[in-house]
Amino acid sequence: MSGGEELLRSKGLRVTRPRLAVLDVLAGGGHLEVDEITRRVRDRLDSVSTQAVYDVLGALTRAGLSRRIEPAGSPARYEARVGDNHHHVVCRGCGEIADIDCAVGEAPCLDPNTTPHGYEVDEAEVTFWGLCPTCQARRGVDE
Repeated sequence: MSGGEELLRSKGLRVTRPRLAVLDVLAGGGHLEVDEITRRVRDRLDSVSTQAVYDVLGALTRAGLSRRIEPAGSPARYEARVGDNHHHVVCRGCGEIADIDCAVGEAPCLDPNTTPHGYEVDEAEVTFWGLCPTCQARRGVDE
């Protein structure tokens, strides 16, 4: 049994070729848009619809096997790094996204003074914005 099969079964999910292919793509790292995930899954399988990839990503995210992030002004992206309370930095120039470990080390990193409407806060999503090294270098040349 492969690692992907074990992961799916451990979360009570059926093992299917599209699920295994999406897990494999996400395991390659990065913060991928659905179109990129679909393209890479199609390289592994003969045929898979974009809707099937959306469905797989939804199931994997609900099961805690993938994480969906939505930086402002950007389409949703997915990653395999889950459960470790990390954050992200987004380049304002090219849109590249990188992981940043939590400075506090425990969830949630930010704790509101009051929890409105009876919510129990278990996570704070933090996004840092700036320029990656490549865009910083371009800025110096473009000026």
